[in-house]
Amino acid sequence: MKVRLLAAAAAFAIVLSPTVSIAAAPEPDGPIIIVQNNWTSQLVLSTVVGNVLQSMGYKVEYATHDSQLQFKAIAEGKAHFQVEAWEGSMKQAFEKARDEHGMIDAGTHNAVTREEWWVPLYVLDKCPELPDWKALDKCATMFATKKTAPKGRFVGPPADWGKHYTERVNALKMNFVAINVDTAEALWAELDAAAANKEPIVLFNWTPNYIEAKYDGLFIEFPEPEGDACMTDASWGPNPDATGDCGAPRSGWLKKAAWKGLAKKWPEAWKVLQNVNFNNQQIASASLLVDVEGMSIEAAAAKWIAENQDFVDSWKGQK
Repeated sequence: MKVRLLAAAAAFAIVLSPTVSIAAAPEPDGPIIIVQNNWTSQLVLSTVVGNVLQSMGYKVEYATHDSQLQFKAIAEGKAHFQVEAWEGSMKQAFEKARDEHGMIDAGTHNAVTREEWWVPLYVLDKCPELPDWKALDKCATMFATKKTAPKGRFVGPPADWGKHYTERVNALKMNFVAINVDTAEALWAELDAAAANKEPIVLFNWTPNYIEAKYDGLFIEFPEPEGDACMTDASWGPNPDATGDCGAPRSGWLKKAAWKGLAKKWPEAWKVLQNVNFNNQQIASASLLVDVEGMSIEAAAAKWIAENQDFVDSWKGQK
């Protein structure tokens, strides 16, 4: 586990209005360990929250965790909270840690999420019946590469995001091969290269994300899941002999996860975490600062705070 300790209060001054009551000094027994994952918005926004806690006098550490294993680590107190848990890729691990290991569901953001196969809009010129998944499958050969021909290639996300699309391909009997890349940056490199020459590509994408401001495109419409039936009941869906024959939720939640001891050990920090509530635009802008404007994670977090100061102050109870 990679852990980096940031100096508390080195660069942050506490500015309080006369009417605000915040503990003069934070509770003891730090540091608070905040989980970080391997995509941009999560890195920036976890640093934003960490900076806010530092401005209140807390010591903060950041611990890098696998997106599926992180929730058990939080349940065990090896880390203390995570600010960006996505339904589409983390629901099963999140709910298992909550229900079986005592991890706390620390609240749901206003943001509405989606994680799904996606094509740039120009692909419709050659496959006009999209975004229906059956139409995509009929056009599979246009997405083929030397490695996958005659089947099409689906460019999948890093494997540790928990999205193993080979199972879906098999369940829906699709003429595709799902190939995961190693990083989010590799996804966008594939998209940039294809888009430069208007070459067909189908890849994993999500919203909120800065990509939607850069490229016009469409999520592929797979059978929409209804509760857990798709993953537990083979009779549900178009393939009566298999589970997993569905897409991801089209209006997914975005949650926060916390260690069960957080509220008791650091009640003021717990109050801040409860008040943290991102919308789609705020999440997309966090990734844009790094992935488009080229800022470092730390610089992006500082700029994000400056651009959302009133909102950030409200987390601490300031008006």
